[in-house]
Amino acid sequence: MSLLTLLELQAAEGKADEAIAILAKTLGDTRARHGCESVTVHRDSANPDTILLVEKWASLADDEAYRAWRAGDGAVHEMVGLIVGMSIRYFDDVDA
Repeated sequence: MSLLTLLELQAAEGKADEAIAILAKTLGDTRARHGCESVTVHRDSANPDTILLVEKWASLADDEAYRAWRAGDGAVHEMVGLIVGMSIRYFDDVDA
């Protein structure tokens, strides 16, 4: 079963458009990573500086390997100063 990952980014005031443009350029690398099933980007209607990435990964191990890569060799240095907060939540698929 897949893992649903919700990554919420809080952009610095007025910087969400710039952050989204960088995401548009760099998410191809994410989508090409082993175990990545999908990634979509959403913006909070009530707080336009809040960006939500909805990700599907084949496993937690795939997600963790990706996050380690992004923290190291795959870091997106252009995002420095644009993102002032981040939270991540994991959800397992269930049969219902």
